[in-house]
Amino acid sequence: MDRIDALVIGAGAVGLAVGRALALAGREVIVAESQTAIGQGVSSRNSEVIHAGLYYAPASTKASVCVRGKDLLYEFCQSRGVSYSNCGKLVVATSDSQIAALRTLQQRAAENGVPVEWLDEAQARGMEPALHCVAALSSPTTGIVDSHGFMLALQGDLENAGGMVALGSPVESAVLGKDGKPHLVRMADGSEIETMLLVNAASLHACALARRFEGLAPQHIPQETFAKGSYYSLAGRAPFTHLIYPAPADAWLGVHLTLDLGGQAKFGPDLEWLDTRDPDAIDYAVDIRRADSFYAEVRRYWPGLPDGALQPSYSGVRPKIYGPGEAAPDFRIDGPGVHGVAGLVNLFGIESPGLTSALAIAQDVAAMLATP
Repeated sequence: MDRIDALVIGAGAVGLAVGRALALAGREVIVAESQTAIGQGVSSRNSEVIHAGLYYAPASTKASVCVRGKDLLYEFCQSRGVSYSNCGKLVVATSDSQIAALRTLQQRAAENGVPVEWLDEAQARGMEPALHCVAALSSPTTGIVDSHGFMLALQGDLENAGGMVALGSPVESAVLGKDGKPHLVRMADGSEIETMLLVNAASLHACALARRFEGLAPQHIPQETFAKGSYYSLAGRAPFTHLIYPAPADAWLGVHLTLDLGGQAKFGPDLEWLDTRDPDAIDYAVDIRRADSFYAEVRRYWPGLPDGALQPSYSGVRPKIYGPGEAAPDFRIDGPGVHGVAGLVNLFGIESPGLTSALAIAQDVAAMLATP
């Protein structure tokens, strides 16, 4: 039977970052991925935005890893030649009734140590002449990144440090070790691996997989709920150089205008709660009819959006650990201090801003698993 220091389940951005951190710490690491290529799940179906950390509750794990992760990500991309753009973002109030929400966001940004600048209508339109708003917050540290290039660079660092990515290697279950004994991980092909450290970074599959960890108490496993978000691309070029977000309302941040590294605009995501808890049963097709509601939302801040300009692009699904109408919980980075199992970390509910936060999450996981 093979025995290694550390096994990370899932080769998305977070799993690769965790594997890299453990390998750089001198561990013998395998990142096991069920698909035949890295980053084929949640990490390949997002907006590729580098989030600044405006929205998250002060002192929360989500705020901490986003703000730290953003700085680490910019530094990593610069040093590894990964394509990115620090293009900035405007969060806009399109009516006086939204001013209070924007002021609240300004205060939260200050508490999280995130730089923002208040803009009046003239100042905002000076930056983006096609924009309609009564006020805006400028977020200069928001950006966009080539997510696949980022993951390839993580894989390169991991492998250069002696780690390995095992593609086409789904994990079936595990028997968790006690009293200093290794964890026994069973692969779908019937093979078994012993590992002292086990990290569940399986994203949409994380909760279901944790239920197949013998020795993990059920109360330490949340109930997953999936939320689909569809994106639509713009036919033609948008007259914007910054990302444009509406003022937040409740738990939904509204229909964003984001840009890719080529300057192409896309809109989304919307929010569609799914009635399945089976990731393999998810339909990622984008319904053109869902674009109808986008036009009214986008025209609040871009009145010049032409009729028929939105085209179905792609969709993603967030691995939420709460349901409709419930308060959004924090990221769960459940280490031994939570569940009492030495050498195990479960990553639950790592949705947005997971891509931005990946390197910071990896730091925290590696610290949890460091030898005392």
